[in-house]
Amino acid sequence: MSNQLHTERLKIIPLGGLEQIGMNMTAFEYGDSIVVVDCGLAFPEDDMLGIDFVIPDVTYLEENYSKVRGFVITHGHEDHIGAMPYVLKKVNVPIYTTKLTMTLIEKKLEEHDLLQTTRRKIVQFGQSVNLGEFRIEFIKTNHSIQDACALALYSPAGIVVHTGDFKIDYTPVFGDAIDLQRFAEIGKKGVLALLCDSTNADRPGYTMSERTVGAAFERIFSEHPSQRLIIATFASNVDRVQQIINSAAKYGRKVCLEGRSMVNVIGSAVELGYVDDSAHTLAELEELQNYPPEKTVLVTTGSQGESMAALSRMAANIHKKIKIMPGDVIVFSSHPIPGNEKAVSNVINELADIGAEVIFEDTHVSGHACQEDIKLIYSLVRPEFAIPVHGERRHLLAHAQLAESLGIPKDKILVLHTGDVLEIGSGSARIIGKVQTGGILVDGLGVGDVGNIVIRDRQRLAEDGIIIVVMTLEGGTGQLLAGPDIVSRGFVYVRESEDLMEEINRTAIEAVEGCLEKRVRDWTVIKTEIKDQLSDFVWKRTQRRPMILPVIMETEL
Repeated sequence: MSNQLHTERLKIIPLGGLEQIGMNMTAFEYGDSIVVVDCGLAFPEDDMLGIDFVIPDVTYLEENYSKVRGFVITHGHEDHIGAMPYVLKKVNVPIYTTKLTMTLIEKKLEEHDLLQTTRRKIVQFGQSVNLGEFRIEFIKTNHSIQDACALALYSPAGIVVHTGDFKIDYTPVFGDAIDLQRFAEIGKKGVLALLCDSTNADRPGYTMSERTVGAAFERIFSEHPSQRLIIATFASNVDRVQQIINSAAKYGRKVCLEGRSMVNVIGSAVELGYVDDSAHTLAELEELQNYPPEKTVLVTTGSQGESMAALSRMAANIHKKIKIMPGDVIVFSSHPIPGNEKAVSNVINELADIGAEVIFEDTHVSGHACQEDIKLIYSLVRPEFAIPVHGERRHLLAHAQLAESLGIPKDKILVLHTGDVLEIGSGSARIIGKVQTGGILVDGLGVGDVGNIVIRDRQRLAEDGIIIVVMTLEGGTGQLLAGPDIVSRGFVYVRESEDLMEEINRTAIEAVEGCLEKRVRDWTVIKTEIKDQLSDFVWKRTQRRPMILPVIMETEL
């Protein structure tokens, strides 16, 4: 792609966050300035065996490092900040964001030993920062985590408003309601484009206030006075935990947090004064033994059925400190994220087997705007162009239909793909090219060292197992001196398949002898022949395709 400058026009380049939930990252480029909004990770698909998470490919930012002025972060969810430490190792530029979001990012930087080398600036709502050709204003919004903001990006080409993840909550649990007045004021100035959250664009109506969940908790506490309560929710939902603390204080219970991410986020929120525990309701896990079970509440991670999260370990009876007892009341204060339904269902079944009572309804509201809320933002901002962001393809298309219903012309609604380079200015917008994007797989300490080939190998090993053929050949003549020994894992149970293993052995010998008769001395050719013949034989006999790994050792006589 040409790096030719179009000084009078703005480029918008999504590097992640379209066609999927997660990995949100968008670059805005004007002249010699690039500003990056968000830097998130995505959780692995089911077929990404062994992968911990996926981060965006930032090759474009590396190639244009000298232009990148900074990262501007909308809020502190993993799908918006999770890739930060990995990307900063390649593109180390300043970070600008609100107080709680910065605290959560700093914990990540500390783990990766990047705190000293990363410039950071905390921004208040209503403040602006100047980054090259851009001025970026932070606008207060509501979401399922504190300190979420929308951004107004002022450039010589026009104003772009990016909502981040948001909902409209007139009665938030903590802090102020979304600053709708500021959206309207910016709308009057004339907005070139609106990049708006699409997560709930297919849901009609309004998103309920977070405060409505408080009433549901009140009811659950009053109806179960003699049972221990265990409430699973998202670690980042500070307001949800605040409402649990409020109900616990009213009913004389102690609240204990369990799960590393839960302790991290809520600990930070308490330090910053975003959680009120003036009644001293929070207690350490070790202190719980001093209270009868019916006077305690556990707030835990694992509402999405994640195998290593605290609730899943409790359900499987492998948690070191907490054992679920018959009669415990387990509350799922979340909805399953698409794709997690099966995992959540499995955990519920395990809990039911133990004899726990599971409550799944009425204790969650979304953190994302539904259709009527999205319409309100459009009517205030009145953008020339609509660019749906943050969602799978179906969400983006539902959002596009919504924008069209509001009277925005079809040719001014732009549903982009990750990597598209949109060049936009007053009156026109067109896709002028594509940049390198994609997911970089993170497995343990390895970043990007696992690619498609390794994943394919893992899938084959998981599906059909492996057969290893070990033999010793004489160096000069290629004569078979020992073996072949057949070792298999995940293919068949060897003790019950001795006949099959003998036939595999015989097939391997025939393959080697066939090569020797043709005077083949190249070990690579011999290995390929063994692999091909065994593969054909095993497929005909078993209809399976295990990985076949010939190992040849050479001996000089």
